[in-house]
Amino acid sequence: MNNAVNNGVWSGSWVAERLGVEILGDDALKGMLGLALRRNPKRAHLLVSNVLGKHVPQSPSVVYGHGLALGRRVRELLGEEESGRAVVLGYAETATGLGHAVADGVGVAPYLHSTRRPVAGVARAGGFEESHSHATSHLLLPEDPALLAGTGPLVLVDDEFSTGNTIMNTIRDLHERYPRRRYVVVALVDMRSPADAGRLADFAGEIGARVDLVAAASGTVRLPEGVLEKGQDLVAKHEDPHLGARGCVESAAAAAWARPAPTGPHVIDLPWPPGLPDGGRHGFTPSHRIRLESALPAMAAQLAKAIPEDAARVLVLGFEELMYTPLRLAQELERTVAAEVRYSTTTRSPVLAVDDPGYAIRSRIVFPAHDDPADGPGERYAYNVAGTGDGRGFDAVVAVVDSAADTPALHAPDGLLARLGAHAPHILLAVIPSYVPERPSMLPEPLRGPAFSSYPPEEVGWLLQDLSDVTLEAPTEEREEAIQSGGAHYAESLPVEYQPSERYQKLFQVALETSAVRLAQAVGTVTELVLAERSPRPVLVSLARAGTPVGVLMRRWAKYRHGLDLPHYAVSIVRGRGIDANALRWLAAHHDPRDVVFVDGWTGKGAITRELAEALRELEASDGIGGFDPEIAVLADPGSCVRTYGTREDFLVPSACLNSTVSGLISRTVLRADLVGPHDFHGAKFYRELAGADVSMDFLAAVEACFPEAALEALARTRKLLAADRTPTWEGWAAVERISEEYGIHDVNLVKPGVGETTRVLLRRVPWKILARAGAGADLDHVRLLAEQRGVPVEEIGELPYSCVGLIHPQYTRGATGADGKAVAV
Repeated sequence: MNNAVNNGVWSGSWVAERLGVEILGDDALKGMLGLALRRNPKRAHLLVSNVLGKHVPQSPSVVYGHGLALGRRVRELLGEEESGRAVVLGYAETATGLGHAVADGVGVAPYLHSTRRPVAGVARAGGFEESHSHATSHLLLPEDPALLAGTGPLVLVDDEFSTGNTIMNTIRDLHERYPRRRYVVVALVDMRSPADAGRLADFAGEIGARVDLVAAASGTVRLPEGVLEKGQDLVAKHEDPHLGARGCVESAAAAAWARPAPTGPHVIDLPWPPGLPDGGRHGFTPSHRIRLESALPAMAAQLAKAIPEDAARVLVLGFEELMYTPLRLAQELERTVAAEVRYSTTTRSPVLAVDDPGYAIRSRIVFPAHDDPADGPGERYAYNVAGTGDGRGFDAVVAVVDSAADTPALHAPDGLLARLGAHAPHILLAVIPSYVPERPSMLPEPLRGPAFSSYPPEEVGWLLQDLSDVTLEAPTEEREEAIQSGGAHYAESLPVEYQPSERYQKLFQVALETSAVRLAQAVGTVTELVLAERSPRPVLVSLARAGTPVGVLMRRWAKYRHGLDLPHYAVSIVRGRGIDANALRWLAAHHDPRDVVFVDGWTGKGAITRELAEALRELEASDGIGGFDPEIAVLADPGSCVRTYGTREDFLVPSACLNSTVSGLISRTVLRADLVGPHDFHGAKFYRELAGADVSMDFLAAVEACFPEAALEALARTRKLLAADRTPTWEGWAAVERISEEYGIHDVNLVKPGVGETTRVLLRRVPWKILARAGAGADLDHVRLLAEQRGVPVEEIGELPYSCVGLIHPQYTRGATGADGKAVAV
């Protein structure tokens, strides 16, 4: 039908002659690409692939073969071992089928494609923007979040690589959540300019990962000045003003080919395997592929029975993101029938149609969207289906849609099936069941002491799973190297629990004795603010584990002052990966989300505050669960990141001095793909063996004993704060950014401000140096002791908004101490 080069005429010549657009590069380029004009204010031209099976009907074996060949090249590049750890990610909507074919070529790689269709009940695992696209927002909705959480290579597949912006946006988003060492970018054509090619190399260096590129052909597009305006003028000149949303663009010859619509489509009942995903929207594994390929012959036989024997040309027409399954059906049908079989799909993308051999889009059918899209109703398109000036059309069209798109709009008088029926005598409809991941109806009940934690059962319910029997600890230096190299996320392992010396334990006791009243005042203040402003009967949800002792103390204050017996739970939140969505679902099922108050010990630069807000937005988008307030209530807010706090002083919270032995003997939380499934709570360990060193209840008792003494001051502070402007200034974040640059670190995640965060650096990470505010006094005694024990310099600073700041070793490799990661050994 419409080839890139037809009878010696290149299907990009019409645009090239009128706009001065040039395609330069490999000899194969003009055989693979034509040109058309977009109805898009961001980019005038459209590179139209002749081998993708989107806009131009093509032999399905040709389409699938190109993707398969690219996948085999990726496997050769990575080698067998790395290919076995790879995940392939395709881009909606145009490259969903191509990406799937690449995954097949890699052989053992699971596949996921981005989507523009939100699915209720499926949480987002990420997303990104495609700035030049007609529909810019992409969602990642894997059934199993572990699909993206591994550290093996990520293979990103798009039909063309034009500037690299979309790829870099994707990698940036995913690398923050799921760091890894290697990415492979795959495209049919690489059309970047030399400047854009350099940007990708710089970006790879910036994130500290290897980025390879595999393409079937390469070149560049040369655009003259004013091409966007000229293109828009051409579209305005050639667009049919009477077409609207209910017509089709066709030539006189195509109109002669058109015939009255049949009475209705012939619906084919395909023997689809139960539970098999219809594509890669939620993930598609090699075992899924085996099941599909086993079922293809029977399904193709059903199609062949319904196609008239005298049909010479047959089109299998996929539906937007549903490209792979129709492609494989078409490929099997091509082997089964004598007719010439072609494959393409419908699309959201508006493109001008011009019936000229030198133009890639010869005809356009326009019809209303029929899958109730999240962005509302709109036009959809099928290109080069209606016949063209060469007089050739299709004798039969097999429309393949998923069940979510089998709606009255599809069957309406102006719908896709009717529009197709005006141009082909036989219309067949095959409906694939839309796959929606199942979620267990019941989540487990919270874990409670004494079976899990040394807290009494009424003090806190842990929305976690018990991983006590799993070995998760790794040496601090080994963890730091893996985290900073992108080989692991900090939540995939645990540091070895710090066992304090006798001298350090005495420091904790002294700190507790001297700060207990101050702590009680802060506990009283933040609790009274919550009761006055948030809910008269709040549900306290502490962020495990630093927030949990504070949540218990707030619960005790509410009982002491108001006789309230507040529910209290602990949940996991992980920087870069968000809060435990299953824990939120459990809370929403058992409490009014509007009563939930998230509790933490202190703020540093406010990263967790932002993480929580983003996670709650994602939950509302994916599950429709709203009402949670992202504002965290904290004991201390030295970074000025929240409105609800007990104090903004940066003083020592003694619970920061220790790890599990002051937090109910519970470890930091764990999120690792092989341990935490899509329907599980995050994990943690209960260190029962440390019971002899446990001071959790001693800490609570010491602070609670000061409640009577602290009450008047706490209530006075509450009255003042209720009348004050407490709008966060985020001055802590600004200070962290400044320190990051001044000390040559260039990564705010390695700057940990405040006494609590600095203590964590010394206990869990590889510290580089400690910045201490001059005159900070006894609040930093334990910091100085830990720094002395680990050989870390303490640098006094006159102007510092925090009492101290801990700097994690930048660019860490074992044996390095300098900011460049290569200086003298420890």
